[in-house]
Amino acid sequence: MRNWQWFTGLSLLQGPLHWAIEVGSLVALAALLALRRTRMWWTRWVPLAGVLAVLLLAAVWLWLQVTKPWPDALPPVVLAWVGAGLLAVVLLAVGWRHQRWRVRGVALGAALLVVVGAADGVNTAYGSFPTVASALQLPPLNSVPVGSVLQRAHRTTAAVPGRPLSAGWRSPTDLPRHGSVTEVAIPAARSGFSARPAWLYVPPAYFARTRPLLPVLLLIGGQPGTPRNWLDGGGLAEMVDAWANAHGGLAPVVVMPDALGGTFANPLCMDSRLGRSDTYLARDVVAWVRSALQVDPRQAHWAVGGISFGGTCALQLAVAHPDVFPTFIDFSGQSGPTLGTHARTVAAAFGGDEAAFDAVDPLHELATRRYPRSAGYLTVGAGDHFYRPQALEVARATRAAGMSIMYTVQPGGHAWSVWRSAFPHALSWLGSRTGITP
Repeated sequence: MRNWQWFTGLSLLQGPLHWAIEVGSLVALAALLALRRTRMWWTRWVPLAGVLAVLLLAAVWLWLQVTKPWPDALPPVVLAWVGAGLLAVVLLAVGWRHQRWRVRGVALGAALLVVVGAADGVNTAYGSFPTVASALQLPPLNSVPVGSVLQRAHRTTAAVPGRPLSAGWRSPTDLPRHGSVTEVAIPAARSGFSARPAWLYVPPAYFARTRPLLPVLLLIGGQPGTPRNWLDGGGLAEMVDAWANAHGGLAPVVVMPDALGGTFANPLCMDSRLGRSDTYLARDVVAWVRSALQVDPRQAHWAVGGISFGGTCALQLAVAHPDVFPTFIDFSGQSGPTLGTHARTVAAAFGGDEAAFDAVDPLHELATRRYPRSAGYLTVGAGDHFYRPQALEVARATRAAGMSIMYTVQPGGHAWSVWRSAFPHALSWLGSRTGITP
């Protein structure tokens, strides 16, 4: 696989491969349109293909509106790319008859290229898969066997009470420059939640002969998504490596658990008819980390964070379990758990029981409780018109409940470009909050 790293490391968001795919898809679409040169093709079949593609796109849009597999609507640019892909498939179908097999082969290849270009266009809008390797879900760089992470060190060292960990830490000369990532199954002993394997990131200092007891950060991805969202779209390992190298190899141990149970599932990060994801994250995952890893045992130095759905989940966990997660990071999250509408959410999760929903809804909890020891870092895109008003509502509600809140706005919309640019700043804030730095 190393011989192919030159290719798998190519960017799908910019650069030669990205533009080759985009330009190639436009050329391929033009080739499909020029499949035939007869008058009937241009006056009957091409318009028919356009109408069918629009109808299919409308059906997709209507299905999304009715089923709400995720709360927010698709942006126009994404719908345009989906429409281009549908048009290519329809042109292939209506132009298939009475063609030689050689022409059919060319048309099939052209249609596939347009579909790939459309997928790349959609990916560009969100930035979820920056490279070929992430799109193919190849093992991330610096992946190691899980056993090497779970090995118990002979000695550990903790921060002196009242002083940051960095004050007494001396980085050994043989410390690696990069942290490591690994995949691990975290049992759902108490919750019974059907979780997919989690991913871990451990910074360079974790591999020192005398291991410092590092704080813990749970990071949750978006929906739809997988536990490795932060490694793929977020470039988490590279960002934390850079921060760690500026701080003697110190950084939080990052645990990326499955909060969904499936790519398109949405258990709302709570215990309900949809699953006991709250118990899984706040009890099962925490218990496993404390028993399997050598980390700072003080819960005051633990944090939870996420993007979009994961940001909402981080808010919920911080509000419901301030003793477990007194610190949270919420990037472009919602003001509360939702399946698209309030009525749909309450019906699916609690059979219509409004009181049961209110008991676990973060805004309701914030209105009735005080959180003087909790703090949060909120970020949203300036052009994120759906999530930005909700972020402001969360900032007001958390401050009113006594939390210390950092609220920032980044250029961009609801995409990884916003969250990647915000994370290094949030990490510095988190380092001080969790006792690594002053």
